[in-house]
Amino acid sequence: MANLYYEPLYRFAFSLTRQENDACDLTQQTFLVWATKGHQLKDKSKAKSWLFTTLHREFLMRHRRIIRFPQIELDDARCEIPDVPPATANRLDSGAVLDALARIDPAFRAPVSLFYLEDCRYAEIAAILDVPLGTVKSRISRGISQLQNLLRKNELRSLRRETSG
Repeated sequence: MANLYYEPLYRFAFSLTRQENDACDLTQQTFLVWATKGHQLKDKSKAKSWLFTTLHREFLMRHRRIIRFPQIELDDARCEIPDVPPATANRLDSGAVLDALARIDPAFRAPVSLFYLEDCRYAEIAAILDVPLGTVKSRISRGISQLQNLLRKNELRSLRRETSG
């Protein structure tokens, strides 16, 4: 089981956290939950969805804990949000897009990551996230909008630096 799903689960975790250590921890925690509770899964064909759902729930649980007990002030983090206009989107490397993805609202990050990075279908995403199909479509749309805004802002910032320097 671990050999088959470790890599896709790790990629999903990394797309959510953008931190190698956190992604490893989430992936390992998912397999720990599988080792302790996986026997309860009646239909083994749903193991992939079960694992992705478990990882996402672990991520949300950790994220809520971070929100409840923040380690930095919001004002200190505002300068870290990148600005990139659509004209630069074609010039972006995948790392820049993943960085921007890490900055969108976590409620939108998971569906966008599952759809674009893991090639999951809407119905599969709905099952993994345990939300209605319409919610998945809405979150992907809103997530892409946030992602585009972040990329646009980052590009404007880059252009200002180029013209002033």
